[in-house]
Amino acid sequence: MTAGAEQTVARRSLLQRLLSTGTLSYRLGLLALAMIVLAAIFAPFITPYDPIALDMTSTLHPPSFVHPFGTDHLGRDVFARVLYGARIDLQIGAIGVAVPLLIGTVVGLIAGYFGGWTDAVIGRVVDVVIAFPFLVLVIAIVAMLGPGLLNLYIALTLVSWVLYARIVRGETMALKRREYVLAARNLGFSHSRIMFRHILPNTIAPAFVFGMSDFALDVQVGATLSFFGLGVQPPTPEWGLMIAESRTFLLTAPWAIIAPGAAIVVVSLVVSLIGDGLADLARGIDGR
Repeated sequence: MTAGAEQTVARRSLLQRLLSTGTLSYRLGLLALAMIVLAAIFAPFITPYDPIALDMTSTLHPPSFVHPFGTDHLGRDVFARVLYGARIDLQIGAIGVAVPLLIGTVVGLIAGYFGGWTDAVIGRVVDVVIAFPFLVLVIAIVAMLGPGLLNLYIALTLVSWVLYARIVRGETMALKRREYVLAARNLGFSHSRIMFRHILPNTIAPAFVFGMSDFALDVQVGATLSFFGLGVQPPTPEWGLMIAESRTFLLTAPWAIIAPGAAIVVVSLVVSLIGDGLADLARGIDGR
């Protein structure tokens, strides 16, 4: 098989496997995530309640047909706030993965392909960031920048890109010695063409797999920071903030805490199922 044919087969195999049905848990995870995303998008059509509207005549009502998840201490419908909060938390997970993935992939590709002093400098930066606990470093950055969603995104990006860079660097160092890459060099292709057209399509799968677990972690980090007052600010509905606002009423109105807490657990579980399915597909691609 020629070098070009080998690359084409590898790329086709990657695409086919990543788009295949996979295991039952993988399919259920995709279906559940799609339902959660659709529920967040069409929240105004699912519930008639405004998530930030106060109703002091309906405070701390237990779950009923009128309020499926009950109401909180300000009379706000908990079900509506969970649905609208999904928009924020899913956004935190998506942006917290997408931006670091983009930056880390490019940096890791450059480090792994060129090696030498470029790899050494990037490697030292990665080592410095990884030396600190993830959550502690994110909290420290947000505390310095100030509370807010934008600063949360900045902190997640500054901390998370190194993990993707490390993954892509290792894959690039292994693939740059493959026959189709060596053939591309001998044909005089530019470095950028070799990196982004010949190496990148075959190195991105492990980064995507890690991105799913990172998505769940980012949702949990976002909720944690909002709980401590460093993330999303009131009255915006967000799951961690909802827990923080209702923790005083744990014994009298536990539904106001159980609902957003369960939402965090469900999203984390669903994304983990998808990540496990992608990991199985990636192992199949690598032949391991």
